[in-house]
Amino acid sequence: MSDFEKKVLEFKNKLDQIKDNKLVETIRVEIFGKNGFINQEFKKIGTLSADEKKIFASSINKAKQELQDIIRSKENELINKELNEKLEKEKIDVTLPEKEFKIGKIHPVSQVIDEISCIFSEIGFSVEEGPDVENDYNNFTALNTPENHPAKDMHDTFYLDKNMKTLLRTHTSPVQVRTMLKGKPPFKIIAPGRTYRSDSDQTHTPMFHQLEGLHIDKEINMGHLKGCLNYFIKEFFEVKKIKMRFRPSHFPFTEPSAEVDIGYRIENNKIIIGEGDKWLEILGCGMVHPNVLKNCKVDSKIYQGFAFGIGIDRLAMLKYGINDLRSFFECDYRWLNYYGFDPLDVPTNYRGLSR
Repeated sequence: MSDFEKKVLEFKNKLDQIKDNKLVETIRVEIFGKNGFINQEFKKIGTLSADEKKIFASSINKAKQELQDIIRSKENELINKELNEKLEKEKIDVTLPEKEFKIGKIHPVSQVIDEISCIFSEIGFSVEEGPDVENDYNNFTALNTPENHPAKDMHDTFYLDKNMKTLLRTHTSPVQVRTMLKGKPPFKIIAPGRTYRSDSDQTHTPMFHQLEGLHIDKEINMGHLKGCLNYFIKEFFEVKKIKMRFRPSHFPFTEPSAEVDIGYRIENNKIIIGEGDKWLEILGCGMVHPNVLKNCKVDSKIYQGFAFGIGIDRLAMLKYGINDLRSFFECDYRWLNYYGFDPLDVPTNYRGLSR
């Protein structure tokens, strides 16, 4: 037996005894690698005579084919063995009780944000977002807020520096400022998000959620604002008719300004929205002040528009019968399990998924 034949036999014996696929790969490299056994043998052909070359090359090719077949067969054998062992170990005992699992719930605030966003998107509004940490200019100055305005006092605003120039936004109106500064009219946006004020009781929390709306274009007027809000309130509360009134008010960033009330009545300790002789304040609105447009590089001689601000948490409380705002943020799973929404069984008013 030649040295070549002895070496081939040695590799066959090694492969026969291997129990691990990683070792199969190691031997494959030893045999067929760049500096492996087969390549080294082929290099010897150059030193042989013509007759010897033919015989030697034939024996190398034969050994090469045999070793490739053995390696392929060994790999399949070990893979099947490993799979069978794994299946044996992972056999399921169908007599065991099922594992307990819990499905998360959609928070009422997230639910209402989605509902509102879908309603406004149906009438052409797009959604814009901005940072929670704002500068004094975007939060107050650009919105025509006087330097001595009470909202700028330390007891109402969370400032993040001694100069009172960086703060946690007190409303989402700065998103309107950012949108107008980076683009060109017309604008038709809503801006939902977290806001912060130093206040805490049954109907106020230091962090809460608001949604600002803005529509800037040529010849926009209060009639457009009323029609927009009338549509939104009916869609959100799922009523065909709504009693709505505008009460004169004052906001630095709108002129004229108004508070919007909707009619309601109490029946069986429940609030019935849309009818009755009682009035419930629901949001603030008005025509955007020309100074705000000027601060945001919009020509107030050509463009005008309306803006409105809605308390998302307050709407959630009204629609879903939640009586304490603080419970929204207490992380009580029992509360969320009761008031939350099953993502696999959303109500038909969750317009993002079904209608």
